Amino acid sequence: MFNKQQIARIKTVCFCAALIPLARLVWLGVTDGLGANPIEFVIRSNGTWALTMLLITLTMTPIRILTGATWQMQLRGMMGLFAFFYACLHVTCYVWLDQWFDWQAISHDIVKHPFIIAGFSAFVLLIPLAITSNKASMRKLGRNWQKLHKLVYPIAILACLHYWWLVKKDIRQPAIYAVVLLILLGLRVYAKKFPATPRARPQAVSQLQQRQAEV
Repeated sequence: MFNKQQIARIKTVCFCAALIPLARLVWLGVTDGLGANPIEFVIRSNGTWALTMLLITLTMTPIRILTGATWQMQLRGMMGLFAFFYACLHVTCYVWLDQWFDWQAISHDIVKHPFIIAGFSAFVLLIPLAITSNKASMRKLGRNWQKLHKLVYPIAILACLHYWWLVKKDIRQPAIYAVVLLILLGLRVYAKKFPATPRARPQAVSQLQQRQAEV
Protein backbone atom coordinates (compact mmCIF):
# COMPACT_ATOMS: atom_id res chain seq x y z
CA MET A 1 0.00 0.00 0.00
CA PHE A 2 2.81 2.41 0.91
CA ASN A 3 6.40 2.41 -0.31
CA LYS A 4 9.42 2.73 1.99
CA GLN A 5 9.66 6.50 1.66
CA GLN A 6 5.99 6.98 2.49
CA ILE A 7 6.25 4.67 5.51
CA ALA A 8 9.35 6.61 6.65
CA ARG A 9 7.32 9.84 6.49
CA ILE A 10 4.46 8.22 8.42
CA LYS A 11 6.94 7.08 11.07
CA THR A 12 8.30 10.60 11.37
CA VAL A 13 4.81 12.05 11.78
CA CYS A 14 3.89 9.41 14.38
CA PHE A 15 7.17 10.01 16.24
CA CYS A 16 6.50 13.75 16.45
CA ALA A 17 2.84 13.18 17.40
CA ALA A 18 3.87 10.82 20.22
CA LEU A 19 6.02 13.58 21.72
CA ILE A 20 3.12 16.05 21.87
CA PRO A 21 1.95 14.92 25.36
CA LEU A 22 5.44 15.53 26.74
CA ALA A 23 5.67 18.91 25.01
CA ARG A 24 2.25 19.78 26.46
CA LEU A 25 3.43 18.99 29.98
CA VAL A 26 6.54 21.13 29.50
CA TRP A 27 4.41 23.99 28.18
CA LEU A 28 1.93 23.72 31.06
CA GLY A 29 4.82 23.66 33.51
CA VAL A 30 6.38 26.79 32.03
CA THR A 31 3.05 28.64 31.94
CA ASP A 32 2.00 27.48 35.43
CA GLY A 33 -0.91 25.49 34.03
CA LEU A 34 -0.49 22.21 35.87
CA GLY A 35 -3.28 22.93 38.35
CA ALA A 36 -3.42 22.91 42.13
CA ASN A 37 -1.52 19.60 42.41
CA PRO A 38 1.11 19.71 39.64
CA ILE A 39 2.95 16.57 40.75
CA GLU A 40 -0.19 14.44 40.65
CA PHE A 41 -1.14 15.97 37.30
CA VAL A 42 2.25 15.09 35.77
CA ILE A 43 2.27 11.55 37.20
CA ARG A 44 -1.25 10.77 36.01
CA SER A 45 -0.74 12.35 32.60
CA ASN A 46 2.37 10.26 31.91
CA GLY A 47 0.59 7.13 33.12
CA THR A 48 -2.43 7.78 30.94
CA TRP A 49 -0.27 8.29 27.88
CA ALA A 50 1.74 5.16 28.62
CA LEU A 51 -1.50 3.17 28.57
CA THR A 52 -2.69 5.00 25.45
CA MET A 53 0.53 4.20 23.58
CA LEU A 54 0.27 0.58 24.71
CA LEU A 55 -3.27 0.28 23.35
CA ILE A 56 -2.20 1.94 20.10
CA THR A 57 0.53 -0.72 19.82
CA LEU A 58 -2.04 -3.46 20.36
CA THR A 59 -4.27 -1.94 17.66
CA MET A 60 -1.85 -2.71 14.84
CA THR A 61 -2.63 -6.43 14.61
CA PRO A 62 -6.45 -6.01 14.71
CA ILE A 63 -6.13 -3.54 11.83
CA ARG A 64 -4.37 -6.28 9.86
CA ILE A 65 -7.03 -8.81 10.87
CA LEU A 66 -9.89 -6.56 9.78
CA THR A 67 -8.40 -5.00 6.64
CA GLY A 68 -5.50 -7.18 5.56
CA ALA A 69 -3.21 -4.12 5.60
CA THR A 70 0.33 -4.73 6.90
CA TRP A 71 2.15 -1.40 6.60
CA GLN A 72 1.08 -0.29 10.09
CA MET A 73 2.91 -3.26 11.63
CA GLN A 74 6.14 -1.36 11.03
CA LEU A 75 4.96 1.26 13.53
CA ARG A 76 4.30 -1.26 16.29
CA GLY A 77 7.82 -1.35 17.72
CA MET A 78 8.14 2.43 17.84
CA MET A 79 4.79 2.89 19.58
CA GLY A 80 5.67 0.15 22.05
CA LEU A 81 8.86 2.00 22.93
CA PHE A 82 6.87 5.19 23.44
CA ALA A 83 4.61 3.27 25.83
CA PHE A 84 7.73 2.28 27.78
CA PHE A 85 9.05 5.85 27.59
CA TYR A 86 5.93 7.34 29.17
CA ALA A 87 5.80 4.49 31.69
CA CYS A 88 9.38 5.39 32.70
CA LEU A 89 8.35 9.04 33.12
CA HIS A 90 5.32 7.92 35.13
CA VAL A 91 7.41 5.81 37.52
CA THR A 92 10.26 8.33 37.70
CA CYS A 93 7.93 11.18 38.62
CA TYR A 94 6.33 9.03 41.33
CA VAL A 95 9.67 7.91 42.80
CA TRP A 96 11.35 11.32 42.50
CA LEU A 97 8.78 14.09 42.69
CA ASP A 98 6.17 12.36 44.86
CA GLN A 99 8.30 10.20 47.17
CA TRP A 100 11.72 11.86 46.90
CA PHE A 101 13.45 8.49 46.68
CA ASP A 102 12.11 7.40 50.06
CA TRP A 103 12.42 3.67 49.35
CA GLN A 104 10.84 2.70 52.65
CA ALA A 105 7.74 4.73 51.87
CA ILE A 106 7.69 3.40 48.31
CA SER A 107 7.90 -0.21 49.57
CA HIS A 108 5.09 0.51 52.02
CA ASP A 109 2.97 1.95 49.19
CA ILE A 110 3.60 -1.08 46.97
CA VAL A 111 2.56 -3.50 49.71
CA LYS A 112 -0.41 -1.44 50.90
CA HIS A 113 -2.06 -0.41 47.62
CA PRO A 114 -3.15 -3.02 45.03
CA PHE A 115 -3.14 -0.45 42.21
CA ILE A 116 0.57 0.22 42.78
CA ILE A 117 1.30 -3.53 42.77
CA ALA A 118 -0.49 -3.86 39.42
CA GLY A 119 1.21 -0.80 37.93
CA PHE A 120 4.68 -1.74 39.18
CA SER A 121 4.24 -5.30 37.86
CA ALA A 122 3.24 -3.96 34.44
CA PHE A 123 6.29 -1.68 34.38
CA VAL A 124 8.71 -4.48 35.33
CA LEU A 125 7.27 -6.73 32.62
CA LEU A 126 7.68 -3.93 30.07
CA ILE A 127 11.43 -3.73 30.63
CA PRO A 128 12.47 -6.94 28.80
CA LEU A 129 10.12 -6.05 25.93
CA ALA A 130 11.76 -2.65 25.54
CA ILE A 131 15.27 -4.12 25.75
CA THR A 132 14.52 -6.68 23.03
CA SER A 133 12.62 -4.32 20.71
CA ASN A 134 15.35 -4.35 18.06
CA LYS A 135 16.26 -6.41 15.03
CA ALA A 136 19.33 -7.96 16.67
CA SER A 137 17.20 -9.36 19.50
CA MET A 138 14.63 -10.68 17.04
CA ARG A 139 17.34 -12.57 15.15
CA LYS A 140 19.00 -13.86 18.30
CA LEU A 141 15.83 -14.98 20.10
CA GLY A 142 14.01 -16.35 17.03
CA ARG A 143 10.66 -17.86 17.98
CA ASN A 144 11.31 -17.07 21.63
CA TRP A 145 11.08 -13.38 20.72
CA GLN A 146 7.41 -13.77 19.84
CA LYS A 147 6.76 -15.74 23.03
CA LEU A 148 8.46 -13.06 25.11
CA HIS A 149 6.52 -10.23 23.49
CA LYS A 150 3.22 -11.92 24.22
CA LEU A 151 3.78 -10.47 27.69
CA VAL A 152 2.23 -7.33 26.23
CA TYR A 153 -1.22 -8.84 26.87
CA PRO A 154 -0.89 -9.31 30.66
CA ILE A 155 0.95 -5.98 30.78
CA ALA A 156 -2.04 -4.22 29.20
CA ILE A 157 -4.44 -5.98 31.58
CA LEU A 158 -2.34 -4.99 34.61
CA ALA A 159 -2.09 -1.40 33.33
CA CYS A 160 -5.87 -1.17 32.98
CA LEU A 161 -6.33 -2.62 36.47
CA HIS A 162 -3.81 -0.10 37.80
CA TYR A 163 -5.80 2.75 36.30
CA TRP A 164 -9.18 1.33 37.38
CA TRP A 165 -8.12 0.75 41.00
CA LEU A 166 -6.40 4.13 41.15
CA VAL A 167 -9.62 6.01 40.38
CA LYS A 168 -11.91 5.92 43.40
CA LYS A 169 -15.14 7.51 42.17
CA ASP A 170 -15.45 8.41 38.50
CA ILE A 171 -14.37 5.27 36.64
CA ARG A 172 -15.65 6.34 33.23
CA GLN A 173 -12.23 6.99 31.71
CA PRO A 174 -10.54 3.79 32.94
CA ALA A 175 -13.67 1.90 31.86
CA ILE A 176 -13.21 3.23 28.32
CA TYR A 177 -9.61 1.97 28.25
CA ALA A 178 -10.74 -1.41 29.62
CA VAL A 179 -13.46 -1.75 26.96
CA VAL A 180 -10.98 -0.87 24.19
CA LEU A 181 -8.58 -3.50 25.52
CA LEU A 182 -11.35 -6.11 25.66
CA ILE A 183 -12.28 -5.39 22.04
CA LEU A 184 -8.66 -5.67 20.90
CA LEU A 185 -8.13 -8.93 22.77
CA GLY A 186 -11.48 -10.23 21.55
CA LEU A 187 -10.48 -9.64 17.93
CA ARG A 188 -7.30 -11.64 18.48
CA VAL A 189 -9.22 -14.52 20.05
CA TYR A 190 -11.74 -14.47 17.19
CA ALA A 191 -8.98 -14.44 14.56
CA LYS A 192 -7.27 -17.38 16.25
CA LYS A 193 -10.48 -19.39 16.49
CA PHE A 194 -11.67 -18.50 12.99
CA PRO A 195 -8.47 -17.80 10.99
CA ALA A 196 -10.22 -17.80 7.60
CA THR A 197 -12.01 -14.49 8.09
CA PRO A 198 -13.40 -12.92 4.90
CA ARG A 199 -11.49 -9.67 5.23
CA ALA A 200 -8.13 -11.06 6.28
CA ARG A 201 -6.40 -11.38 2.93
CA PRO A 202 -3.96 -14.32 2.84
CA GLN A 203 -1.67 -12.49 0.44
CA ALA A 204 -1.27 -9.57 2.82
CA VAL A 205 -0.62 -11.91 5.73
CA SER A 206 2.03 -13.82 3.78
CA GLN A 207 3.70 -10.53 2.86
CA LEU A 208 3.88 -9.64 6.54
CA GLN A 209 5.40 -13.02 7.41
CA GLN A 210 7.96 -12.57 4.66
CA ARG A 211 8.93 -9.15 5.99
CA GLN A 212 9.28 -10.52 9.51
CA ALA A 213 11.47 -13.32 8.23
CA GLU A 214 13.73 -10.80 6.53
CA VAL A 215 14.18 -8.81 9.75
